[in-house]
Amino acid sequence: MKYQTIRDVGVKGKTVLVRVDYNVPLDNDGKIMDDLRIRASLPTLEYLREAGAGKVILISHLGRPEGKDEKLSLGVAAKALGRMLPNVKFAKDVSGPEVKNAVAGMKDGEILLLENLRFDPGEEGNSAEFIKKIIDATGAEVYVQDGFAVVHRAHASTDAVAKYLPVYMGLLLEKEVSNLEKVALNPEKPVLLIIGGSKVEDKEPLIEKFTKKADRIVVGGKIAADGYKGGDDIYVAEDFDEDKSGAKLDVGPVAMTKIAGFITDAKTIIWNGLLGKAEDPAYATASTIAAEMIGEKEDAETVICGGDTTGFVENLMKDHPDLKYSLVSTGGGAALELLAGKKLPGLEAIRKN
Repeated sequence: MKYQTIRDVGVKGKTVLVRVDYNVPLDNDGKIMDDLRIRASLPTLEYLREAGAGKVILISHLGRPEGKDEKLSLGVAAKALGRMLPNVKFAKDVSGPEVKNAVAGMKDGEILLLENLRFDPGEEGNSAEFIKKIIDATGAEVYVQDGFAVVHRAHASTDAVAKYLPVYMGLLLEKEVSNLEKVALNPEKPVLLIIGGSKVEDKEPLIEKFTKKADRIVVGGKIAADGYKGGDDIYVAEDFDEDKSGAKLDVGPVAMTKIAGFITDAKTIIWNGLLGKAEDPAYATASTIAAEMIGEKEDAETVICGGDTTGFVENLMKDHPDLKYSLVSTGGGAALELLAGKKLPGLEAIRKN
């Protein structure tokens, strides 16, 4: 690893500020629909407690608020985390007197989650003054970056923070980066890249990067249905299951048979983007077959990335806990950019240590 992790710093008795990613999906009633990102933060939080950290303070964003929006308060995430870990508290601000008082009243081993970072424009504005106010209010001595899904953004909590505190990689971030760099830089062959979804412009850098590295690239989903043109080593789905109007909504049996053969042969598999309109069970067949086949491969490095794809696989794993993957990534855009070889501001900040 090229990065300093929390294993490289003594945290005993110290106040640790942790950037987590609790940008969880909410239903119309404000209830959490999928708590994957909260659960994914537990190894880092448990490590800090076991290592004797004094006070652990968490910061995150939720959604895209325009100013303060109570519907996007992180209070709901604090309650969810409190059901997973003991002694979790919440402060309805990120700096100022309320935070100072909350931190002063904390006992060793307690966890405090602060309010939505994006309630203040300083977060997305990469404001050094904004993050300094948070550090001053919390008395933070160590900064842990564990929000993989945001490290591709130059925001205050990913970039500007490095001006004031040493930044260390959390265990989730370490797991994400190590697995993604392994398949991007030194993959075991044969390498299979499966691309689906609908936004071809988001996938092109990844396809271009893996044109020379992958033994086979497969394209399905709406991208294929819309007539994507592949090269010599790119297989584009050739048949589809259609609805009554003729809309191509899932990869068909001929294409799926070929894709299944590629999965069987592969030693490294990277999957980004569903193969069909999988939110409709009638058109989830190809994605389900692919997910089950990949999850049953014990002799391969398997990486699932992209919000819709990871959500689909997570739901499938609830009914099929025997399915195993090397990584079900919590980051969509961050994973794509890392795999495509781009520099991520949040990782560059850790290298500055």
